[in-house]
Amino acid sequence: MKTQSPISLSTADSTPSSLRLSEETQQLLCCPVCSSQLELDESQVKCTNSLCQACFPIVNGIPILIDNEASVFAIDDYLDIDTTTLKPKSLWERQLINLIPSIHLNLKGKQNYQKFVALLRQRHSRPKVLVVGSSIRGQGMEPLYSAPELELVETDVAFGADVSIICDGHSLPFADNSFDGVVIQAVLEHVVDPYRCVAEVHRVLKPEGVVYSETPFMQQVHLGRYDFTRFTHLGHQRLFRSFAEIASGPVCGTGMALAWSYQYFLLSFVKSSLARALVKTVARFTSFWLKYFDYLLIDRAGTYDAASGFYFLGTKSDRTLSDRELLTQYKGAQASSF
Repeated sequence: MKTQSPISLSTADSTPSSLRLSEETQQLLCCPVCSSQLELDESQVKCTNSLCQACFPIVNGIPILIDNEASVFAIDDYLDIDTTTLKPKSLWERQLINLIPSIHLNLKGKQNYQKFVALLRQRHSRPKVLVVGSSIRGQGMEPLYSAPELELVETDVAFGADVSIICDGHSLPFADNSFDGVVIQAVLEHVVDPYRCVAEVHRVLKPEGVVYSETPFMQQVHLGRYDFTRFTHLGHQRLFRSFAEIASGPVCGTGMALAWSYQYFLLSFVKSSLARALVKTVARFTSFWLKYFDYLLIDRAGTYDAASGFYFLGTKSDRTLSDRELLTQYKGAQASSF
């Protein structure tokens, strides 16, 4: 894991900053390639390290801080905004979707975010929070966005209304100990190396900084080729083994998991876009009710073995949870073989 020290973002020839970031946050930025100081001009951000000399374009006030050699994404991809923007659905599409019952139900997200915000308020008057993967707001995030005292620094690998930096979670372009909190919801299944991304989260958090994560377990592929990994409850805890746990457990339950499996079972029979849309409609009308069982089952032992997704809330720690300790954290219903 690379180490980055606090640096400052120089402004070449006193050119005014065009970034969608506070001056304080700009001082935390650094080169994603070599971790050195950056220099800003009207159209790009440059690394001041003479051995690196990497240049990063600014597109509509958003710096593209991608390490071309280390990322699956390329800087040139972002020069065409249309191809790298997650576009909102049209009005008629949204109205149609609202008529179709959803099979998704996040039961714990909102209260977890309330606790996350409360922890930050206890520690800081003006907390700075990094949101990794912010082009689409996750379910339950309302408490985060309704807390005016929080400064949210929102990043993603795609343009979006809230995104202020394009960057890859494997190489976060920030100095060590930069943030009071980090949110990484429904992201770690979509990265090639989730352990490296969590190590980066640990690095950019201040001592005792707060992290909140959600990852899927019993869910099928939902972002095509950019979908790699699933985590059990213990697997998710091990991913965050360098953090002191405050709370963890199922965030979406077994009813939702069953509805997803039923929908994807039906989808396996068809291929065309129209047929898939029709199958999804039928599947949701006939299985949406399964998610309501999760109100009853979400905290039961069996759900820890079969939940749709899990959450982790914790603080940065200097201590690493051992694998022997990890095994004692099992809360499922299955008896051990040993």
